[in-house]
Amino acid sequence: MRDGFIKVATGVPGIALGDCELNAERIIAMSRDMSNAGVKLAVFTELGVTGYTLEDLFMQQTLLTAGENALSRIIKETAGLDTLIAVGVPVPVGCSLYNCAAFINRGKLLALVPKTHIPTYSEFYEGRRFTPAPEKGFFIQYAGQKVFLGQGLLRCADLPELVVAAEICEDAWVPCPPSTELAQAGANVIFNLSCSNELIGKSEYRRSLIRGLSGSLLCAYVYCSAGDGESTTDLVFSGHCMICENGSMLAQQRWSTGTFITADIDIQRIDADRRKMTTFTSVPSEKYPLIGEFSLAITETNLERRFSPTPFVPSDKANLEERCREIIHIQSAGLQRRISGAHARTAVIGLSGGLDSTLAYLVTVDAFKSLGMPLENVIAVTMPCFGTTSRTKSNAQKMAEAIGTSFKEIDIHAAVQQHFADIGHDGVTTDVTYENSQARMRTLILMNTANKLGGLVIGTGDLSELALGWATYNGDHMSMYGVNAGVPKTLVRYLVGYFASVSDEPLRSVLYDVLDTPVSPELLPPEENGDIAQRTEDIVGPYELHDFFMYYIMRFGFPPHKIYRIAVQTFEGKYAPDVIKKWLVNFVRRFFTQQFKRSCLPDGPKVGSAAISPRGDWRMPSDVLYAEWLRDAENV
Repeated sequence: MRDGFIKVATGVPGIALGDCELNAERIIAMSRDMSNAGVKLAVFTELGVTGYTLEDLFMQQTLLTAGENALSRIIKETAGLDTLIAVGVPVPVGCSLYNCAAFINRGKLLALVPKTHIPTYSEFYEGRRFTPAPEKGFFIQYAGQKVFLGQGLLRCADLPELVVAAEICEDAWVPCPPSTELAQAGANVIFNLSCSNELIGKSEYRRSLIRGLSGSLLCAYVYCSAGDGESTTDLVFSGHCMICENGSMLAQQRWSTGTFITADIDIQRIDADRRKMTTFTSVPSEKYPLIGEFSLAITETNLERRFSPTPFVPSDKANLEERCREIIHIQSAGLQRRISGAHARTAVIGLSGGLDSTLAYLVTVDAFKSLGMPLENVIAVTMPCFGTTSRTKSNAQKMAEAIGTSFKEIDIHAAVQQHFADIGHDGVTTDVTYENSQARMRTLILMNTANKLGGLVIGTGDLSELALGWATYNGDHMSMYGVNAGVPKTLVRYLVGYFASVSDEPLRSVLYDVLDTPVSPELLPPEENGDIAQRTEDIVGPYELHDFFMYYIMRFGFPPHKIYRIAVQTFEGKYAPDVIKKWLVNFVRRFFTQQFKRSCLPDGPKVGSAAISPRGDWRMPSDVLYAEWLRDAENV
């Protein structure tokens, strides 16, 4: 449970229809197995103590008494488990009968939550037997304990940010499900005890429904539907179980009896999304009050949850091509509007033959094609200097020739040497002045070329470089429109790869060679054999690590120690823990100290859920004291 990770489970023991004692045995046995697996929250099926398809037998006192006795046994025999358990049971109160979720924890019956919406249509006829949840709850005596019956919230006394609520089957299918107000009242985990039958296409609709609820409510949604053992007189049940979080399916199963699924939900991630989305209001509700507290030991969750090493890249490879097209369209559309709004005739881009400038160039070409503007009005400029290698320079020229844009080579050796003489630099010492003078000279040339040709300078820097501050202030940091500003380095690679896959020769070969070229600003003289001497990832660290750090810091506000924990698991076998710590500390330091560069970024389109524009997603003072973050990173 540390760091907000909580293992949840849902499973179908298999119904012994009408045999409450046998159902209790199966629920107890599975609860123990779940607890042994580290599960803290467990959900069983609707009316799982008795079975759902008993029809008018729910009118029989024998069944209702057996159900109450069976629940008493479950309470007693799970008392030693460090788990909150929800089981379904029919509860008679006077002349009414309620279809309830019974919450059990450490030998106590915490609450009975009745079903709100009672279906009486098609194959369902619950209105013949069950009463909808009362508008206002009340206390009753049940299973030997005084317990609240009604809708509301249950909070973990040991982890107050964990708040659980429940709805039952049909409640999720109505236009205004109880979970909407329960989530707004503070619940971040919703249980659903269900008995949903199978029809053609219904399982896919059910998946979409539950995923959608978890997404719109920004919660974890744990769904458990009845399966084998329910009557097949007219219906069949598949035991569909799902665990969703914030619109993502973490685990699911169907047609499986006697087994359960588990997943690690992340309460901190859920709450981070809720805080970020200010239109999600979370306020106390008289309609859904706090109806109970439960206890769970704060232990280290043995994580089975897996994290993508490239969180900015779609994990579903089947959709990767479609996502690439969408991102490129966003970049291109943003640039088209800027070109039209500025009445620009040309676009000027510094094409180095490296990864970022290649993507920016290809997006610019796409924008000109969409606008119906001549491709010769795209001015690709290569500006060789001290660190330029023949490989990158050649690739830049080959690209422009293959596509048919204009291409200019402007050698800046003499201009930079003159600048060195003007400021008193010896031109030999390869310090920061040596490097940045080249970057700023290139930007000066691009800006003035654009002025001369009535055009815009297209920026090439990507999101990862901006997060790290790996850009020369008022050098490659500056442009008139930054098309890559919302694209992290790991995604840049996939986008250029997509362009290569849909291109003909010779462009395809050029793009694949660009992908094979080490990332470098090429500001230091090459090695004797002509290879690139200055490799960015040797200096600032691997971009796949930095993109991973950036995603969880910017997207969810995770503390460095939590990011370290999941990074160690994610990159096991590729990066040692001490290497991950080294680059995490470096990322934290650079991320905070380089904010001044981001405070005056040129315009550029946001393409994903994390962005760094000072006008949009990321606003931070440039002189913030970041010792707390740095200490947290250094002490992992």
